[in-house]
Amino acid sequence: MSAAHGNPLRAILFAFGANFGIAIGKTVAAFFTGSSSMMAEAIHSFADTGNQLLLLVGLHRAKKPADLEHPLGYGKVSYFWSFMVAIMLFSVGGCFSVYEGWHKLHDPRPVQHLALGVGVLVLSILLEGGSMLGCLREINKIRGKRSLWQWLNASRNSELVVVFGEDFAALFGLMIALGFLVVAGVTDDARYDAYGSIAIGLLLIVVAVFVSIKVKALLIGRSADPELVAAISEAIADDPSIREVYNVITLQMGARAMLAAKIRLRDDITIAVACEKINRLEEQIRQSFPEIGWCFVEPDIKD
Repeated sequence: MSAAHGNPLRAILFAFGANFGIAIGKTVAAFFTGSSSMMAEAIHSFADTGNQLLLLVGLHRAKKPADLEHPLGYGKVSYFWSFMVAIMLFSVGGCFSVYEGWHKLHDPRPVQHLALGVGVLVLSILLEGGSMLGCLREINKIRGKRSLWQWLNASRNSELVVVFGEDFAALFGLMIALGFLVVAGVTDDARYDAYGSIAIGLLLIVVAVFVSIKVKALLIGRSADPELVAAISEAIADDPSIREVYNVITLQMGARAMLAAKIRLRDDITIAVACEKINRLEEQIRQSFPEIGWCFVEPDIKD
């Protein structure tokens, strides 16, 4: 397996900087243009900025050392904060945008200062595109030969999944806002602006549901990456002192995983030698696979 690791902190900081700047620009543009879709995008960007802070809180608290009540550490706390981000994206971003569009649909007002709105959206697309590239750069370090979709379905890194989902929704939401704003300005029909706000809200809701499903699986308890598990199983089986590998179980605990393996040693190995070999094997696994934070190998004669 590749030793490369994606850096969720870098991706979060990229997204935070881009979203904060974009949120300010959109708010100013929404005030002058009176655009509903622009206001929806402004609220979305402020929500995303707050979401990055939640992810940073999760990363920080996940580093808290293990104690008696939490012997495997606090790594899974990052999943909780990632799930909170999905809730924020659904409610503050998605539902509010749909409400804003519905309200504008029943009280349409003409879009003003169209050029200002278009300029802000184009600049926002460029900034959000930079944030997306930063996120993809970190994802590409760890996804290997898998497609992006395959990685999203298999990833155990909740922060990168959330940041990618937010960037994806933000980038396509900006394109939707730009398209509907231009149509509303050209046709002088404010209903198109309202349709844009509703479309943005529905997009955010879909992305929020997708992200929440992925994070829920990690909250419940998910094994480590299948490629990692296969590589560890192969490394254990290659040990000449091991006759058979009965089972290898892993559990993702945030950035690192716990591993438990049941093996059968050769029949000619004494208890003292068996203890020595098991201790050596556990240390080799931790050194060869830094993703494994806890390793427990149990000798047995049957599964």
